[in-house]
Amino acid sequence: MTNMKNKIKRIGVDARFYGPIGKGLGRYTQEIADNIIKLDQENKYVVFLRQENFSAFKCDSARVKKVLADIKWYSLAEQILLPYYIWREHLDLMHFPHFNVPIFCPVKFIVTIHDLILIKFPTSRATTLGPLIYKIKNLAYKIVILLAVKRAKKILAVSEYTKNAIVGQFKINPKKVVVTYEGVAELGKTPLNKGGSGDLINSPYLLYVGNAYPHKNLESLIKVFSEIGRAKPELKLVLVGKEDYFYSRLKQYARNFLNNIIFPGYVPDSELEVLYSRATLYIFPSFYEGFGLPPLEAMAHGLTVVSSDKTCLPEVLGGAALYFNPDDETDMKNKIEQALTDEKLREDLRERGYKQAKKYSWQECAEKTLEVYRNCL
Repeated sequence: MTNMKNKIKRIGVDARFYGPIGKGLGRYTQEIADNIIKLDQENKYVVFLRQENFSAFKCDSARVKKVLADIKWYSLAEQILLPYYIWREHLDLMHFPHFNVPIFCPVKFIVTIHDLILIKFPTSRATTLGPLIYKIKNLAYKIVILLAVKRAKKILAVSEYTKNAIVGQFKINPKKVVVTYEGVAELGKTPLNKGGSGDLINSPYLLYVGNAYPHKNLESLIKVFSEIGRAKPELKLVLVGKEDYFYSRLKQYARNFLNNIIFPGYVPDSELEVLYSRATLYIFPSFYEGFGLPPLEAMAHGLTVVSSDKTCLPEVLGGAALYFNPDDETDMKNKIEQALTDEKLREDLRERGYKQAKKYSWQECAEKTLEVYRNCL
């Protein structure tokens, strides 16, 4: 019995999202892979990567094998080819950091579900596909999520809100779902007086960092900001995110309003730290989040956060943010103006934000995840 218990296991991690190419999912995948490999000195790991991030994952340990699985996310190839890559590695357990689990996965697995946006917030505005193709693809996603949830040994959820949503949606035993809060990464260590995007903005500004998907509610933020900006012409709005279809569409929308909205595009972590340190407020107007990492990162950098009060955000941000109803533009406007004019409130929220951000650690997230691996094995 002891020999069986101590037997070295082979654990696979689907790290095709690893690094900046995977945005928020990339951050999660990178932190989990890097931290667990450091923590677990017993088992062997097989890390599946794409061509774009194969060299970004660095590990010299003999216990870790890198496998090039250059298979596009959410593709038919993912469903057909990835099971073969997994099968030939003779794994004891596989971890998928997102719902896109191959239906014919040949080994037992755990899956991380970050949110149920595809189910709870379906909209054809969130895609570049035509309406019919979108409906077919959305149905396929729902089948994949359903099978992943039903067949997984354990499900990791990134908040209690997400856990409750999964249990309610799929009618599964709550004991099958384990909450592992995400962590707050330290950004670049570049001195704050060095150049970059932050040095190009010489007036006070409101900051948003993230993607421009419809559920992020950025059109409402632009509309509200344009009203605030009439009385404060020196104030700017900075929307940071990689240029894509959704940001292009948002730029088109922004042309109808004030011209003091800045789209710097993708900003590396070292420059992002400068933007955080010099902003007046961080605004997060999202309708739906599974965890809400960007406002926590803003808090970790001493920035006052004014946030939506929907889904998991009050749970994750606690008493360290000023909340508004994202469905109510008047409420959003009033709360932003309140934070702009009340310096004592800003200082109070800033102090609370530092403390709140310290509650979330990637190492702790990895430790809990490793515990789930061991329980499943």
